[in-house]
Amino acid sequence: MTMIVTGGAGFIGSNFIFHMLDKHPDCRVVCLDKLTYAGSLSTLRSVMDNPNFRFVRADICDREAVFGLFEEEHPDIVVNFAAETHVDRSIDDPAIFLKTNILGTQTLMDACRKYGIARFHQVGTDEVYGDLPLDRPDLFFTESTPIRASSPYSASKASADLLAMAYHRTFGLPVTISRCSNNYGPYQFPEKLIPLMIANCLNDKPLPVYGEGINVRDWLYVEDHCRAIDLIIHNGRVGEVYNVGGHNEMRNIDIVKLICKELGKPESLITHVGDRKGHDMRYAIDPAKIHGELGWLPETKFADGIKKTIQWYVNNRGWWQEIISGEYQNYYEKMYGNR
Repeated sequence: MTMIVTGGAGFIGSNFIFHMLDKHPDCRVVCLDKLTYAGSLSTLRSVMDNPNFRFVRADICDREAVFGLFEEEHPDIVVNFAAETHVDRSIDDPAIFLKTNILGTQTLMDACRKYGIARFHQVGTDEVYGDLPLDRPDLFFTESTPIRASSPYSASKASADLLAMAYHRTFGLPVTISRCSNNYGPYQFPEKLIPLMIANCLNDKPLPVYGEGINVRDWLYVEDHCRAIDLIIHNGRVGEVYNVGGHNEMRNIDIVKLICKELGKPESLITHVGDRKGHDMRYAIDPAKIHGELGWLPETKFADGIKKTIQWYVNNRGWWQEIISGEYQNYYEKMYGNR
C-alpha cells in the first residue's frame, strides 16, 4: 500500500507518519510538504533513511507538482494534513488560508479523481462548529452540530470539509473526514499554547495568556489522534464525518499554571494580554460515533500526556530553539509585544 501524507513535516502529520511506519511495516509513506514556517525536515530526521519513506517538497496548490507526484506513485490512500492552521495568522492575513486550505484541497481531490484512490481522508478541526457556552457543560459537538465558523481559519477548514463531501456526492470520491479537538505532544510548533508556555518557562520569559485565560479546550494527545485516523482510513465508512475528542476539558489558565508547577517556575511569569478577536469560549467533542463504530477511545490521560510532552520539550531544546530563533521571533513580537 502506498499512502501520500500531505503536511507531513508539521506537528500532527509527522506524528502520523511515525505511527504508520511503526504499525504498518508494509505501508510506503510519501510525505508531500511545502516546508512553510510550521514544517521542518528536522522533525522527520528519524525516518529519512527508512526505505518505506519518501519526502517530496511541494505545495498542494501546485497542480503540476501534485499531479506529477500522483503519476509517479499512484497512491492507494491520501491523508491531507496540509493546511494553514494558526488562528492568529488567519486574522492577520486570511488570503493564504483560503488558498491553501480550500484550493489546495481541491487540487488534491482532482488528482485523486484522475488517478483513482481507495480513500481520501480530510483532517479537519472541531473549530468548524464555532464554540459552546461556558455555563452549559452538558453541551458537546457531535457530527450533526451545525457548522458555525468563527475565524478565517475555521471558515477555510469548514469550506474544505464541504468541498470534500461535495466531491463524494457528485463524483463518488471515497472521502472520510475527521474533526479533532486540540492536540498536544512532541513536535508541535511553539506558537501553540502548550509548547509556547513550556519554551517560555524554560527561558524564564513572560507567559502571554489571552484575556482571563478562562477559554476551555478539549485536549487530545497526538498519538491518540493518529490511532483514530488510522482506524478511519481502514475501517471508517465512506462519506462520513468522525469527531475525535479526548473528554479532557481544561481552561487555558489552568494549563499554564500546571506547566509552571511541573517546571518549578513562578506563576508571576503569567502575563495577561489583550484577547484574540472573536475568541471561541469552549470546545468539547462527543466521540460516541467513532467509539461505537470503530472502537476508538483515547488512551492517554491528560495528566500523563502533559508530563510526557513537557519532558519531550525539555529533552529536545535544540529542535524548538532553532525554530524560535528565526522568523518566528518577529511574528511573536508582532502578536504579543503590544498587547
